[in-house]
Amino acid sequence: MPRKYGKKSQEFVKEAMHEFKRGELKSWKSWEPVKNPKQAVAIGLSEARKEGVQVPNPPKNKTKSPKNK
Repeated sequence: MPRKYGKKSQEFVKEAMHEFKRGELKSWKSWEPVKNPKQAVAIGLSEARKEGVQVPNPPKNKTKSPKNK
C-alpha cells in the first residue's frame, strides 16, 4: 500500500501522537488536552502545512442537501 503522506509530514504526526499519549497535546482554540487520536493526527498535519511541507489538502466538508418531502 503506497504512503499517503511524505516522511517529513509523518514526523510531525509522530511528534503530535507522542504528545497526545503523554497528555501534553492541547487544542489550539480551547487550550484543553486533546482526547481523540484523530484530532492529534489532524493537528500534526496542520503543523506540517504551516512549516511548508507538501501535504494533501484537508477534505472538503460534504453537507447533505435536505431531502424534499
